[in-house]
Amino acid sequence: MVSRIPFVAVVAVALAALVGPSLLAADDKVHEATVVKAGDGKITLTFKGDDKKHEHDVAKDAKITLDGKDAKLEDLKEGFPVKLTMDDKFVVHKIEATAKKK
Repeated sequence: MVSRIPFVAVVAVALAALVGPSLLAADDKVHEATVVKAGDGKITLTFKGDDKKHEHDVAKDAKITLDGKDAKLEDLKEGFPVKLTMDDKFVVHKIEATAKKK
């Protein structure tokens, strides 16, 4: 019985190390914003309810879509509404953009 306790503890720690990051990623909050400028690995935005401009780094492997199709950061133009997900260091990992309505 005593020899099982360390084994169970090791398994619990290993499981937490493997599952923990994915659970944290699932808690990422989606933010709504409007594009001011995008390109060169950065995006400048104004967030809903705040007129101040915020610049954020965009991860090299970020998933970027425009009107539901794969896009590049440079495809995002001023005024496009976006929904985005950032990590705890405010690096953008996902951007869903919609072309500005005419």
